[in-house]
Amino acid sequence: MADQPKTPLLDKVHEPADMKGLSARDLRQLADELRAETISAVSVTGGHLGAGLGVVELTVAIHAVFDTPRDKLIWDVGHQCYPHKILTGRRGRIRTLRQKDGLSGFTKRSESPYDPFGAAHSSTSISAALGLAVARDLGGRPEHGIGDCIAVIGDGSISAGMAYEAMNNAGHLKNRMIVILNDNEMSIAPPVGAMSSYLSRLYAGSPFHEFKQVAKDAVRFLPPPLQEGAKRAKEILKQSVMGGTLFEQLGFSYLGPVDGHDLDTLVPLLRAVKTHAEGPVLIHAITKKGKGYGPAETSQDRGHARAKFDVVTGEQAKAVSNAPAYTKVFANALIDEAGRDDRIVAVTAAMPDGTGLNLFAERFPDRVFDVAIAEQHGVTFCAGLAAGGMKPFCTMYSTFLQRGYDQVVHDVAIQRLPVRFAIDRAGLVGADGATHAGSFDIAYLANLPGFTVMAAADEAELVHMVATAAAHEDGPIAFRFPRGEGVGVDMPERGMPLEIGRGRMIREGTAAAILSFGTRLSEVEAAAERLAARGIAVTVADARFAKPLDRELILRLAREHPALITIEEGAIGGFGSHVAQLLAEEGVFDRGLKYRSMVLPDVFIDQASPRDMYAVAGMNAADIEAKVLSVLGVETLARRG
Repeated sequence: MADQPKTPLLDKVHEPADMKGLSARDLRQLADELRAETISAVSVTGGHLGAGLGVVELTVAIHAVFDTPRDKLIWDVGHQCYPHKILTGRRGRIRTLRQKDGLSGFTKRSESPYDPFGAAHSSTSISAALGLAVARDLGGRPEHGIGDCIAVIGDGSISAGMAYEAMNNAGHLKNRMIVILNDNEMSIAPPVGAMSSYLSRLYAGSPFHEFKQVAKDAVRFLPPPLQEGAKRAKEILKQSVMGGTLFEQLGFSYLGPVDGHDLDTLVPLLRAVKTHAEGPVLIHAITKKGKGYGPAETSQDRGHARAKFDVVTGEQAKAVSNAPAYTKVFANALIDEAGRDDRIVAVTAAMPDGTGLNLFAERFPDRVFDVAIAEQHGVTFCAGLAAGGMKPFCTMYSTFLQRGYDQVVHDVAIQRLPVRFAIDRAGLVGADGATHAGSFDIAYLANLPGFTVMAAADEAELVHMVATAAAHEDGPIAFRFPRGEGVGVDMPERGMPLEIGRGRMIREGTAAAILSFGTRLSEVEAAAERLAARGIAVTVADARFAKPLDRELILRLAREHPALITIEEGAIGGFGSHVAQLLAEEGVFDRGLKYRSMVLPDVFIDQASPRDMYAVAGMNAADIEAKVLSVLGVETLARRG
C-alpha cells in the first residue's frame, strides 16, 4: 500500500456542502490535497490518471459553486471523475476503484446521487444535460428538484457528431444549461481533425498568460448584469482570437478561453454564470492533462490509462507475460499483410494505441486513418474505401463499433462491400466493466445477410484470421479477439487464409461434444482434461466461424454424440442461437440430442478481473465441466468434484 498523503483540509470534506465556507486560499489548498489523493489512489488501483489530474481545479470550483446533487453535474466519458468521487462521499472506497465489488472507474447512477448520468463512452454529456434541463423545465421529478445542469466535455469528445447534434438542439430550445469545454489538447490520442485545429487557433495567436489576464479582466465585467459583461468579454476576446464564433452560431453564450487551473478565475466566473445565465452557456477552459504530476505530464499519453505505479518514479508495475498481447499480434499480422498488398489500409476512431494501429502507422503512415471519435463516419468511410477498390480494416473495440451499427447495416452489409472489421476487446474486459465489455458483436453482426463472422481461439488463429480477412472479397467480414495476452501457442511465420465456414477438431471422445467459438477454447480444453480424469471422454471442436456455420462439422457432432454444448464469449442470440436454428431445421432435436448453449448471462457484469467476471458468467473450466456432467445426468458427481 502506498503511503497516503497528508490531507488535513480534504479530511474535513465529506460532501460538497462542506466546501461552501472555504476561502479562496482554502480552495487552492484543497485542490492540491485532492490531486495528491488522486495520485495516491490510482497508484494502488491503476486506472485513468491524467484526465482526472487535469480537472482537479475544475472539480473543486464546480462543487464549491454549484449545489450538487440538486445541480446535475455530468462528466463526459468519465475518465476524469476520480476527484469528483473523492469529494462526493466516496473517498473511503477510492482505493477500490475498478476492483471487484469496488467503485466503478466511471460515473454510475446506481453508485451515488452525485452521478446523475452514467457514462464511459464519449460525447453523451451535452445530450444528457439538455434532457435533464428540459425535464426540469417541464416539471419532471418535482419531489427531488433539478437545478442547473452542467456538462463537462473534453476537446476530444466534442469532436464527435453527437455533441454537435446536442448543441444544435440546445441552441434551438434555449433551456438554461452550462457546458464546460475542458480543452487539454490531449484526448486518449492526440486529437485530430478540423475541430481540434479550430480550438487550437482560439489561443494560438498570443501567449497563454495573456489569455489568463484577459479572462480575469472579462470576469470583472460579468456581474451584474451578465449580458453587458459577456458582451464586453466577447469583444475583448474577438479582438485577439475570434473566440467563440462557432459556439455562438449554435446558440450558446461563449465565455473564454479561461485558465482551467486558476481557481481565482474559475470560481467567480462560475458564480456569475450560476447567478445570471439565461439559456445555454459554454465556458471554454484550457487545462493540462496530467497536471501536477511530472511522470503523467511528460508521458506520451499524459497518463491516460495506467497500471499500478510507484508514486515517486511513476514506474508502472505491469505483469510480464511470455505470451504476446492479442492487440500486438493483430497489428503485426496486419503490417505483414500490408507489406505484400498496398491496397490494405487501416481505420480507427481515436484509438490508434489501444488498437495497435500506432505500430501500423510507424510502417505505413499514409495508409492509416484516425477519424477521431466518430465511429459512424469511420464505418461509412471504410465503405467508401472499399467501394473505391481498397481493402479497409475498420479497427474498433466491440463496444465502440456498436455506435456505428446503422452504418454497418446500411452502408456496408446491404451493399455487400468488403469492409474488414477487426474487433478488439471482445468478451469481458476486466476493470472497465460492463460499459466496455464486448458482449454483443457476435449477435449484432451474425444476423446480417452476407456477413462472415470469425473469432480467434488463440493468438496463432488471430494471425490466420487477419490473412483470411485480407484475402476475402465477397462481402463484409469480421474477426474478434479479446483484451490481454494470448495463451502461449506457437506462432506461425505468416498467416494463411482459412477456408470460409470451416471449423477444426481439437480432440475426440464419445460422451459429449463441446463446440467452442473464441478464446474460451483454452477453458474448454482444461474442462476436457478434468472430465478425462473422471473417465469421461469428450470431443472438443473450434468453430472458428459463427457465420457461415460449418454445417458438416456441427451435424457430425450432433449425429455422433448424445449431447452437444456450444460456448461463446457473447450474449444470447449469437453463435449458439445460429447452431440451434440449424439443428432445429435439420430435425436433430427430434432424434433426442441434448443441446445446451453457454453464453454470457442476461445481466451486465460489473468490473473485476476477466477471470472473476467469467466466473460470474459461469464460463470457466469448472463451469464447463459442471455443464457437461449436468447434461449427462451426473450432477451429484459434479458437486462432489
